[in-house]
Amino acid sequence: MAQALVRFLSAQATERDGRRQRFFAGVFGIFGHGNVAGVGQALDQMSDRVRYYQCRNEQAMVHTAAAFAKMSNRLRTLACTTSIGPGATNMITAAAGATINRLPVLLLPGDIFANRVPAPVLQQLESSQSQDISVNDCFRPVSRYWDRINRPEQLLTSLPEAMRVLTSPAETGAVTLALPQDTQTEAFDYPEAFFDERVWTIARPRGDAEAIARAAEAIRSSRSPLIIAGGGVLYSEAADALRRFAEATGIAVGETQAGKSSIPWDHPLAAGAIGVTGTLAANRLAREADVVIAVGTRLSDFTTMSNSAFAHPGVKFVGINVCEMDAHKHSALAIVADARVALDELTSCLSGYRTSADYRARLDANRSEWNAEVDKIFGQRTAAPFAQGEIIGAVNGFARAQDVVVCAAGSLPGDLHKLWRAQQPNTYHVEYGYSCMGYEIAGGLGVKMADPSRDVFVMVGDGSYLMMAQEIVTSVQEGHKLIIVLLDSSGYASIGGLSQSVGSGGFGTQFDYKVPVDLAANAESLGAIVFRATDRASLERALTSARDADRTALIYARVDRQKGVPGYESWWDVPVAEVSEQPAVRQAREAWEKGKARRGGS
Repeated sequence: MAQALVRFLSAQATERDGRRQRFFAGVFGIFGHGNVAGVGQALDQMSDRVRYYQCRNEQAMVHTAAAFAKMSNRLRTLACTTSIGPGATNMITAAAGATINRLPVLLLPGDIFANRVPAPVLQQLESSQSQDISVNDCFRPVSRYWDRINRPEQLLTSLPEAMRVLTSPAETGAVTLALPQDTQTEAFDYPEAFFDERVWTIARPRGDAEAIARAAEAIRSSRSPLIIAGGGVLYSEAADALRRFAEATGIAVGETQAGKSSIPWDHPLAAGAIGVTGTLAANRLAREADVVIAVGTRLSDFTTMSNSAFAHPGVKFVGINVCEMDAHKHSALAIVADARVALDELTSCLSGYRTSADYRARLDANRSEWNAEVDKIFGQRTAAPFAQGEIIGAVNGFARAQDVVVCAAGSLPGDLHKLWRAQQPNTYHVEYGYSCMGYEIAGGLGVKMADPSRDVFVMVGDGSYLMMAQEIVTSVQEGHKLIIVLLDSSGYASIGGLSQSVGSGGFGTQFDYKVPVDLAANAESLGAIVFRATDRASLERALTSARDADRTALIYARVDRQKGVPGYESWWDVPVAEVSEQPAVRQAREAWEKGKARRGGS
């Protein structure tokens, strides 16, 4: 059965717009009881068909697969196999991230014996209510498709369904096939046709003509429209269509975390990041917008400022999304369609329409003010502990247009969303759907594997680094060079700031080392070449040396957690204790009540 599984995976391909590629670029795996004699043996035997990659941590390999899929615009991915028990459940966190971010990954955890004869086996979860349960049932709520293969012939129906979900732009996410260890080793006479090459065409569904016409009419009647570009713009390869639509209509573009890099930062219609971590320009336009054109976005609370961003009393939404649920959010005029196709059709329907000169003048003024603010932040020249914005500016200025920045958790994603100046699509890779600590280095590895021609700058804080640094070893072993910029604030800077904002003074967020801790030395012990930045000049030298290095390099810099980048006319709903004896909490509650009033409801 395991041999049949591997052979089937090797024959799957995707095609869109006439471009075809193998869907599974390889399999990550750690082998133990549960998969060593099944999938492990099959990968060893069929190494000429499917490339095997070794990793150090099961959660990390799923992060790597998800990042690979994202960088590949969901047209390719990697599979991940583990032993039974903790090896399997280590993948659950990353599986949740993949599903939340709508990224295809295939998980193949080993499972208990289907025949139940040796039960209970090592690491088996026992239930007094059922013998048909294992720890792999924990994957059900975080998987788009879940199945347990109790008989070898069940592959014949399960694998095509798994592929249907993995290649669906609307339904994709983590797919889990739990593989009982005895079933993996059993033989079955599979039909030869099962292993024929299968090409899954990624369609570009067109929107309903009447829905497009209604949306065009709403936009024509608007005075202050705004486009929100989400990750669906990039996955659909619709950046050019977005630019054409914006230029034809004169409508400004704000970008979500997943959609950032959809339009060059210096384009006259680029308003920058939108939402809680947004720019002055985009957030001001959002407040005035009477029609919001949401393209390929889930409209999460960070994008909408907890539903407080859009203050116009008659604001309407146009939702363009391949996922029906997302298209209808905020009672939108829904266009369930591929982003590129829908934008092109809307452009045709809006022929002759253009925003007013006054609208574009306000946009220009807001853009100029914001760009001056970023220039000021980037222009700082200090010594360690640095201001975080200064380091972002130095890395951004050093990176080439085609290079990629990777991040995920802490205060860095918010500052990057505001400040990073992306010039080309798919050069900004921040996992913020789940904001999973530990994603950064593993995710950077996936980005580099997907496109080795680009330099990949992994920006990571010390808290996230401490969670999952070991894939430095994998990057060195596999020859996938990363440039890691480690910013050490000696604590959890992001939640520390959040704690202060709710009156708790950073409780539980500052690291109190009793002995010296040297994270740079740790990275060096894992195989990275390390450079220490103590001032701006040494930081710039370190960037040059890291690019010239022959393997993964890490730049270590201490940052001052108090020198953060402020919010810009934004708000995020984090309820504060209604009753407290602490004056700071009472003051924070008053501020929260005022912020809550911005959205006009309870």
